[in-house]
Amino acid sequence: MAAAATPTVGLTTARTFISPPHKTLMSRAAILSTESKDASMTRLASSSHISLSHSFLQRPNSVILKSKRVVTTKAVSSANETSPLPGLPIDLRGKRAFIAGIADDNGYGWAIAKSLAAAGAEILVGTWVPALNIFESSLRRGKFDESRVLPDGSLMEITKVFPMDAVFDGPEDVPEDIKTNKRYAGSSNWTVKELVESVKQDFGSIDILVHSLANGPEVAKPLLETSRFGYLAAISASSYSFISLLQNFLPIMNPGGATISLTYIAAERTIPGYGGGMSSAKAALESDTRVLAFEAGRKHKIRVNTISAGPLRSRAAKAIGFIDMMIEYSTTNAPLLKELSAEEVGNAAAFLASPLASAITGTVLYVDNGLNGMAVSTDSPILEKLHAAKEK
Repeated sequence: MAAAATPTVGLTTARTFISPPHKTLMSRAAILSTESKDASMTRLASSSHISLSHSFLQRPNSVILKSKRVVTTKAVSSANETSPLPGLPIDLRGKRAFIAGIADDNGYGWAIAKSLAAAGAEILVGTWVPALNIFESSLRRGKFDESRVLPDGSLMEITKVFPMDAVFDGPEDVPEDIKTNKRYAGSSNWTVKELVESVKQDFGSIDILVHSLANGPEVAKPLLETSRFGYLAAISASSYSFISLLQNFLPIMNPGGATISLTYIAAERTIPGYGGGMSSAKAALESDTRVLAFEAGRKHKIRVNTISAGPLRSRAAKAIGFIDMMIEYSTTNAPLLKELSAEEVGNAAAFLASPLASAITGTVLYVDNGLNGMAVSTDSPILEKLHAAKEK
């Protein structure tokens, strides 16, 4: 589902180390000086939009994005990177994340990639094959430069973009009409097994897996009118695809790693109009999160969580047809009276992927301004009668 833009919450990074007590005290005293604090806050608060030209090196079936300026993915720059920062910073430096399902710069997948990059993670992206050319072209032409800006003013760097279609586990599963489809022409190694093998050959391992995939060809139909094909297609693309990706990525995920998927309140509450089996797919995803947390945790020490995000005005969500009404409803009735931003979901994902969440797994984390806790809308006639009774 979907959202708009509110101020980005910056993430700070730090490298932990152990030093003798007297050195630690001296270091902290220096950090807590007024001058250092003011400088750090100035850097952290930086949200200026910078558009930079960049060179674009192409490889078959991949894109490597580089800026002409020196680009870092840290949220806070420091002359001495070994100096600890006060508080509990999110530090993902040295970690590599694969985000499956980015095709533009206005969805939750993109926001999560930015937050992970701001915390220091290296970013790999998997893009649906039919959308790959447009996505690559937009990157190449600098269309996303403004939205690539991180809290410290640098640009998010995407190390590599892989073609992907998570509906197919291996080449043997691809039907002939897809193989010969012109939108897939020129791309190869895009099934899940081939994708993971490509990542393994190029990078060896990953630490973070993000599933930002959902599709229901009959989402506009009520569940009672949904065909078997439409229902199973929604389950396949929106929930089983996560199982397939995790299944194949696990052997190359470093112990202590984390996975994150995206769900929606329709998995638990009735949302009229969110049909075609999509509510069923999200319910399956939440159930799978709990089971996979046990299995992946015991066997591979990998954490599995999902974020139940509020509505976002993304291109994909517009296909449902009533996303603006859902955003208006949420903004009016949630405990926090504001529109949810993609950055808020991205920052929650960065937390879940970080060591700060090392004991959190099998969890549905609600990032929706608290709407999930409301049983009655604030404009309900029931509340009007209640208020009238109290006044009497």
